[in-house]
Amino acid sequence: MSAELQGGRDGAIARALAFFDEGGFRARLAAHVAIPSTSQDAGHDADVAFYLDGAIRPWLAAMGFAVAIYPNPVAGLGPILVGQRIEDPARPTVLTYGHGDTVRGLADQWDDGLKPWALTEVGDRWYGRGAADNKGQHLINLTALEQVLAERGGKLGFNIKILLETSEERGSVGLRQFVAEHADELAADVLIASDGPRVASTVPTVSTGTRGSFHFDLAVRLRAGGVHSGNWGGMIADPALLLAHALTAIADRRGRIQVPEWLPQQGLPASVRAALKGCEMVTEGEAARIDPNWGEPGLTAAEKIYGWTSFIVLAMVSGRPENPVNAVAPDARAHCQIRYTVDADPAAFEAGLRRHLDQRGFEEVRIENAHVRMPASRTDPANPWVGWTVGSMARTLGKPVQVIPNAGGGLPGDVFVDYLGVPLVWVPHSYNGCKQHGPNEHLLIGTAREGLAAFTGLWWDLGEKA
Repeated sequence: MSAELQGGRDGAIARALAFFDEGGFRARLAAHVAIPSTSQDAGHDADVAFYLDGAIRPWLAAMGFAVAIYPNPVAGLGPILVGQRIEDPARPTVLTYGHGDTVRGLADQWDDGLKPWALTEVGDRWYGRGAADNKGQHLINLTALEQVLAERGGKLGFNIKILLETSEERGSVGLRQFVAEHADELAADVLIASDGPRVASTVPTVSTGTRGSFHFDLAVRLRAGGVHSGNWGGMIADPALLLAHALTAIADRRGRIQVPEWLPQQGLPASVRAALKGCEMVTEGEAARIDPNWGEPGLTAAEKIYGWTSFIVLAMVSGRPENPVNAVAPDARAHCQIRYTVDADPAAFEAGLRRHLDQRGFEEVRIENAHVRMPASRTDPANPWVGWTVGSMARTLGKPVQVIPNAGGGLPGDVFVDYLGVPLVWVPHSYNGCKQHGPNEHLLIGTAREGLAAFTGLWWDLGEKA
């Protein structure tokens, strides 16, 4: 039967939404959340492997994919799945991406009645580890593909490849080497995938890149052990105070970064400012509230997150806070992170910080373990694939789509740009209040439904002869 007789584009979208509304997607998500495929807790290697081999591989095979699962090129890291469905080499080829691993479960921190490895519906939310990051997101896209296949009688009209990794929550270690070694197998015209949050839960969003993340430790080590605070306090240096003052030299009382080498060297690019014109950030959920007075003055909240550098102290310790003693601690340490765009140069971060600290008298503050964990990436928002995606989504959803030059968080888009040369089109299905790295992670049901409709229309449009 022809696609027209089966209902065409509208029929495919209606089919997908019926599957969602009748509970099919919820059941699918529940089954995948139930697999405790965390890459951050020991003892879950078998669960991580089963997610690819036992849950994803059979489903892809049923949709006509040729599937291979490879060991990670870095020992001790999770496997990588590659699926290919080639109908006609003359038609467009899309690469999609996702990750089947999650952060640790943190089971003892979830609210009563909620568990990380059991999907629980409360109001407009589906709670469960991986529901938003990233199981729910790649399941939406693959479910949409499944519905288009059904509506077109087993044909897509385009070619698709998928890469699912299982070490993203450990920095995607091994992915760069893997993509370099499998570049021919993964060759495509564009990457279209989903991860991270929308600008707001009700605003369909397309991101053309992600910020990078740079990590380092600041350490002050002054003596071999603690000494009596009564006998020594006030006449010897306190490492915690020194570290605290060093941090205030890096960012001021309002969080404005003072290290010039960390910032976009030419300021906020005009193209980024133009893309973010009118983009409003909103506070949703219970995660946090936007502080309009924090960060770089003169920038909107969207420009701060999507176009500027952020400095975050992820952890800090001196002595034993859980069991303090009357002693001046011998040392203090902070683990820090820089989130940066492609407009800043991470090669200058460590040397710039060293110079900045020395000039302010903090020679005793050491910089240790400095490294890029995930590089920044960006495709020009004017790229034709971006415009095509926005047009398809707007047609399906009947409302504007916000384009952002890069998401605030990190994704391994740089790997696909460097070795495959593909433009990046990220279409997130979550929102910034989803609590994806803490307890009570959840996916908004309405946003997931909208994402399914959008991707069904997108996959359908890719298969059109025009």
